[in-house]
Amino acid sequence: MLIIGRILLGVGVGFGNEAVPLFLSEIAPVHQRGAVNILFQLLVTVGILFANLVNYGTAKLHPYGYRVSLGLAGLPAVFLFFGSLIITDTPTSLIERGKEDEGYQALEKIRDLSDVDFEFKQIQSACDVSRQVKTPFWNVFKRPSRPPLVIGILMQVFQQFTGINAIMFYAPVLFQTVGFKDDASLLSSVITGIVNVLSTSVSVYAVDKFGRRKLLLQACVQMFISQVAIGLILLLKLTASGSLSKLLAGIVVGLVCLYVMSFAWSWGPLGWLIPSETFPLETRTYGFAFAVSSNMLCTFIIAQAFLSMMCSMQAYIFFFFAGCILVMGLFVWKLLPETKNVPIDLMVEEVWKKHPFWSRFMD
Repeated sequence: MLIIGRILLGVGVGFGNEAVPLFLSEIAPVHQRGAVNILFQLLVTVGILFANLVNYGTAKLHPYGYRVSLGLAGLPAVFLFFGSLIITDTPTSLIERGKEDEGYQALEKIRDLSDVDFEFKQIQSACDVSRQVKTPFWNVFKRPSRPPLVIGILMQVFQQFTGINAIMFYAPVLFQTVGFKDDASLLSSVITGIVNVLSTSVSVYAVDKFGRRKLLLQACVQMFISQVAIGLILLLKLTASGSLSKLLAGIVVGLVCLYVMSFAWSWGPLGWLIPSETFPLETRTYGFAFAVSSNMLCTFIIAQAFLSMMCSMQAYIFFFFAGCILVMGLFVWKLLPETKNVPIDLMVEEVWKKHPFWSRFMD
């Protein structure tokens, strides 16, 4: 019964992760697109925090605590269902489906302006190009579509191979390993959840001010140092009974918080933002679907493998994730273009055709 429930939940989460980032990127003004899109990740972190608080509160409700914990997960679904009946569709989606009057009205409503002709014509132009593509699914694999497809998939794969879900899923297990009691380990998860929310809020402000690349590169340095330091402490000081001194256990929790902090203002939200804004309209939904599927697959792999990896690799698992982060930093430095303040329908002309590496793929 639990497995069937998880499968149904996975279908819903998959649909939501596909639709919401694209929706936000399409309705956001160009100079605020990063901040608006990151609201998705911010509310995800709020959800994670609430989940940790619920688990902490229901841990003592024997024998039905887990039922309460699982049942309360239905509340966000109810809010999402009724909310989706209220919000308008995106102007791009309406215009692409031939509902130009509705699209113009939706654009006026979203922008709160009476003169949206310039942006409306931009969207019309992109839709005209999109309609000329007869097989958009196969176009995703053609040479000009490879840059955003590779970037979109790798952003999602790297997002998971930072090790964040391993930390967030198994924080209670990790903190028990370093010497915390059951309640203390759950409380430590609440602390990391609070850090997650506050740090994602930083990204809402910083992403359109400093750009995507700077946030990602800074976070790679901070996450790399945190993972290596955690690995060294556990390798050198973890006892055979699976515990640390109180001082070192506190330092590990602090390093985990530093790690979560850097992820939360960089790879967490930008892993969704960048793939949602870099595809041209004709391949946007299909390309982003590949990116989301890659994320879900890697989430599954990490979630299934982490406990076995931690048992067999022990402290070396943190060096494994540190190595992944090093590769991610090189990827951002060499291959990831800056998309700050570029209109979503002008990415091909303004970003891909001007990039020193990806421009060779453009017609």
